[in-house]
Amino acid sequence: IVAFPMAIVLRDSKFGKQGFTIFVLILPMWMNFLLRTMAWQVLLERAGVINGILQALGLPRQEMMNTPGAVVLGMVYDFLPFMILPIYNALCKIDKDVIEAAHYLGASARVTFQKIIIPLSLPGVISGIIMVFIPSISEFVVADILGGSKVLLFGNVIDQEFNVANNWNLGSGLSIVLMIFIF
Repeated sequence: IVAFPMAIVLRDSKFGKQGFTIFVLILPMWMNFLLRTMAWQVLLERAGVINGILQALGLPRQEMMNTPGAVVLGMVYDFLPFMILPIYNALCKIDKDVIEAAHYLGASARVTFQKIIIPLSLPGVISGIIMVFIPSISEFVVADILGGSKVLLFGNVIDQEFNVANNWNLGSGLSIVLMIFIF
């Protein structure tokens, strides 16, 4: 839902700005995944940057760490480029003449979006879903760091079975179930 409008804005931006925008989108991916997650921890903690800004504005501090919202925010931040780029690629492949023809034939912007842009961009959406689904289904680092191990994901349960409960049989069984689900 967030990636599609961003990909459209990226596609419609001017050519010179387009390259820079893609660069800014990809630049955080050059940094380690764990470091990006820990940067969110610095931003969201009780004495963090966001609470410092809120306090400077005279607003009360917010408890943002160890919440499901922090985990969702961290995962969206980490995986959003993997969704934007395939959709952007699919949108760039749509011939502008097809869109213009729809407008000349009387289609509104909404109808053009529903009947032309969405169906022609579905390969990018499907590719993005696959690129995001596979790593996020086994994610456990973000939930441990930003969720304080209070938010359980499937990857966390497997990790706890191996490292905390020392139940390698159940951990292995859950890992096989996860692999079957991914396939």
